[in-house]
Amino acid sequence: MTGGPADEQVRTVFLGSGAFGLPALRRLAAHPRIALVGVVTAPARPVGRHQTLTPTPVAALAAELGITTVLTPERLRSPDAIAAVLALGPALAVLADYGQIVPPALLDRPNGALNLHPSLLPRWRGASPIAATIAAGDGATAVTLMRMDAGLDTGPLVAQTPVALRGDETAPELEEDLAELAAALLDVSLGPWLDGALPVLPQSAEGVVLTRQLRREDGRLDPTRPAAELERLVRAYQPWPSTYVELDGERLVVTAARVVVGQPTDAPGRLVHEGDLPALGTADGRLALLAVTPPGKRPMSGADWLRGRRDR
Repeated sequence: MTGGPADEQVRTVFLGSGAFGLPALRRLAAHPRIALVGVVTAPARPVGRHQTLTPTPVAALAAELGITTVLTPERLRSPDAIAAVLALGPALAVLADYGQIVPPALLDRPNGALNLHPSLLPRWRGASPIAATIAAGDGATAVTLMRMDAGLDTGPLVAQTPVALRGDETAPELEEDLAELAAALLDVSLGPWLDGALPVLPQSAEGVVLTRQLRREDGRLDPTRPAAELERLVRAYQPWPSTYVELDGERLVVTAARVVVGQPTDAPGRLVHEGDLPALGTADGRLALLAVTPPGKRPMSGADWLRGRRDR
């Protein structure tokens, strides 16, 4: 990386698609050292029952900020996409929640390519670090600014902000908090980075865990597992893939739950009563279902669902 005069703006391109990148894009667009020459994001996709073509959250914010150059390549690694980004003349690339591998030609910028990642790297590299953090019951996480290389979240660390966890966070809540912290970390790091004053630290080879894209079937709550583990999944897998139990051949989506002490008569997978709530017997304890969504119906409390089940 080469530094430049402090009053010289650096031509920069931002790559992002999801909500995690929104605060970072706002900070980047307002930073005095940055000339934001373009945004790269995923193409608009059909959304909802009517399959309305909907831009990514980043594309919508770019329009709000008056950023006129927004590229939406289907495949960033295609020669046309690479050429379109390079035509903007960026000296720096900044990525947050983009979802595609960045080709080497775009990493090799005079001021490098920086990635904001919501985990305590090298723990939880890959596609679903926030969900993995909650599902594992980690007591802490971080937001990490790293210099990108050709690997998957393997680049050296530039800066990191640790975050203590309470143990009751949902994925959307934690993502929102980490997004703001990541944007603040980027904001304070950009000047020193551009001046060549931030050394990079290679990631440790120990403690590396790789996550993958979550699938619908990951949301099944397996009653042969402990209730505490299942409760973490309920919080981790919001809004996707969501969690569910299989009862009477149907999937009952579970959106909130708590762990309660089991009884000797409980059996894994058996539905029992916990006061006015339904509860699932598990390998260790009961999982009380606080909020559910039955097939084809609106979300409701577990108590209302149980009452309706009795009234059938």
